[in-house]
Amino acid sequence: MRVITALPMLKRLTRYSTYAMVMSICIGISASTASPTTANINQDLSPWQQIEAQGSNQDVYFYAWGGDPQINAYLQWVTDQVDDKYNINLVHVKLSDTSEAVSRVLAEKSAHNDNQGSVDLVWINGANFATMSENSLLLKQWANKLPNFALTDPENNPTVNFDFGVPTNGMEAPWGQASLTFYYDSLSTSKPPTTLTELTTWTAKNPGRFSYPKPPDFLGMSFLKYVLVMLHEQQDAQTGKNTSAQLNLPATEENTALVLDPLWAFLDGFHPTLWRNGEQFVQTGAQMRRLVDDTELSLAFTFSAPEVPAAVQRYDLPQSIRSYAMSDGSLSNTHFVAIPYNASHPQAAQLVANFLMSPEAQAKKQTPSVWGDKSVLVQSTLSPAQQALFKTKQPHPSALPFDSVKRTVSEPHPSWVEAIQQGWQARYGVSP
Repeated sequence: MRVITALPMLKRLTRYSTYAMVMSICIGISASTASPTTANINQDLSPWQQIEAQGSNQDVYFYAWGGDPQINAYLQWVTDQVDDKYNINLVHVKLSDTSEAVSRVLAEKSAHNDNQGSVDLVWINGANFATMSENSLLLKQWANKLPNFALTDPENNPTVNFDFGVPTNGMEAPWGQASLTFYYDSLSTSKPPTTLTELTTWTAKNPGRFSYPKPPDFLGMSFLKYVLVMLHEQQDAQTGKNTSAQLNLPATEENTALVLDPLWAFLDGFHPTLWRNGEQFVQTGAQMRRLVDDTELSLAFTFSAPEVPAAVQRYDLPQSIRSYAMSDGSLSNTHFVAIPYNASHPQAAQLVANFLMSPEAQAKKQTPSVWGDKSVLVQSTLSPAQQALFKTKQPHPSALPFDSVKRTVSEPHPSWVEAIQQGWQARYGVSP
């Protein structure tokens, strides 16, 4: 929880004291000379101005993952900004898993707490969003009305309107983007594979030099989803069918074999070329990174591109590491913020969400030394002055080159995660 020092508290009391004195004076004025009523004033304001008036001077309890010092430091900067801009007291409630916030809101709904919820804003995407949406736990049709939402070019940018294939319906405001990023040791590999087909050829020629984390690890599941999408695109191109469309639908008994059998067939041939012949797998992305540093692996991947130069700079990876994106498509997703249906301060939460999408906040977040999270804003929607905010110094040699991601592919429907995980465990599950 944020600790309010004496000076900010005095500032806050001063604002409220001034407001109280003005109200006292107004109360003493006779009805014939009184100012227009609040209702009349609100009628003269635009919808967004009304939200600004109602949301200022409020607390906002922001439930967000708290496991990264860089992200926590960025959120402290956001806290200072919304305090100065709206006198909002933003409290970062640090989570180890977003499901904690989902469970809290679900419990409040069960207890019929429909308007005094403890969660005002939550950092969310994927299965957690699907769960909250299915249980009617989120405020609807607000995010698409935020002034800065237009800067994401929603008409031509479907990633801000879908979360793992599920329509957001204005329940989420986009906050950042991430893509599967590969990295390699340039001393041992001069030409890394840039497509799934090239990857299979490369591992066959370089046995034992690549692996992926064992499901249910998020990074391992991300690699399997990338493979699955690419396989179906190749299959559809050959057959003229559109089985890829099934990936956007829920996994069922009827379509699971149709969708996943090509994945199992691919892995049956792929695994023997991997580290330890595919009989054992790394457990996490961190372990995979250590194996690259130990020169056991020559190729690896992450879902957080800034992680690579950060690891090189702290000597967890060698200086010879280079990053790149697959040319056939980078599995990408957008992460969002959402407002629970029973939030105590929904207007204030909207002000914070809108600021998180501002060019100022997005540019700072994209700075590698701050966070390095890719902006959700489309440059063509920005003014020259706003575009200038995103210009950075020369990136680290190991960093993903700017605009490396030429093609993105969307995450399958969240239900495929469990289907892949269960199928993989049944076929390839081994002891750590």
